[in-house]
Amino acid sequence: MQHPENNAEYKGLTVNSGVEQPSIVNPYLKRFRRRHRELSVGEMVEGILKGDVTVLSQAVTLVESVNPDHVGKAQEVIDKCLPYSGRSVRVGISGVPGAGKSTSIDQFGVHVLGEHGGKLAVLAIDPSSERSKGSILGDKTRMEKLAQHPDSFIRPSPTAGSLGGVARKTRETIILCEAAGFDKIFVETVGVGQSETACHSMVDFFLLIQLAGTGDELQGIKRGIMEISDGIVINKCDGENVDKCHLAARNFRNALHFFPKPESGWTPQVMCYSGFYGTGIKEIWDMVYRYVDFVKANGYFDHRRNEQSKYWMYETINEHLRSSFYNSRLIQQRLADAERMVLAGGKTSFAAAGELLDAYFAEMKK
Repeated sequence: MQHPENNAEYKGLTVNSGVEQPSIVNPYLKRFRRRHRELSVGEMVEGILKGDVTVLSQAVTLVESVNPDHVGKAQEVIDKCLPYSGRSVRVGISGVPGAGKSTSIDQFGVHVLGEHGGKLAVLAIDPSSERSKGSILGDKTRMEKLAQHPDSFIRPSPTAGSLGGVARKTRETIILCEAAGFDKIFVETVGVGQSETACHSMVDFFLLIQLAGTGDELQGIKRGIMEISDGIVINKCDGENVDKCHLAARNFRNALHFFPKPESGWTPQVMCYSGFYGTGIKEIWDMVYRYVDFVKANGYFDHRRNEQSKYWMYETINEHLRSSFYNSRLIQQRLADAERMVLAGGKTSFAAAGELLDAYFAEMKK
């Protein structure tokens, strides 16, 4: 760099160029940067069956990928792991935001691993932003004890627009976790109220976490979610909130009498506990295991698993039809024009959708 101050007209003044500043990028970064070799289907399945959580994480990422090139490989991994799945107790855990689901799961998991041994996988579902499409995926930070436990595996996943409080590929992730030797699966939903049928269709026991003293108690007594709950637990039963929790529990028990008896023959139970202080945890899990023994004895356990498999067959068909429709080149060419016509008032939404579907099915017949 030239400094005009060094000209002869400026006698006695000299300006040095200074010390050249190093690059802000570490020059040794490229040397240590290694690209991980992509595992083959056989290597991935072998790692999963050995219980390698690193390989399991990579397999879950592959299954969740929306890249069309990954779909075939992911399906092959799932098919090879399927014979080794189905040997776990699957528990869905839901509740309104702020009910203490993550804190409770931390306590539940430590208790279950301590009392019953085995391995636990927690599939924590995080809501995705409608604007940025991103997710925080921070549930693991609230599961401090489980995160350090050698026999636990915590996998946060985004909903990515899926309804029903669970991620798009949670069902497949359960299969991979079971093949890896996890005999207990917790599925934590985002807590979206009454849209929990998707979670209910992939678990053996559906646990609903409620709160007391938050306003109108009738808001918690909703037919949609109450009818699919196998157990209702009221959190934060500590300090001055104890009486309110027991009053809410009585209200829930009374409300359950007005609902038809579940197909399983099991009467849902209502309990109080404190996730923060860890009180009442044992009683809850004694109830869960009593339920599992009860439905295995009367045959409902296998019946429910079979119904769930049928449900997900239809869901997979719906997903593939949707994907095929939007990936069609003809539809991609016509979709923008259809949107403009609807926005301009030239066509109704129903007419535009009908024309697009007719065009799609006509193309499929060719």
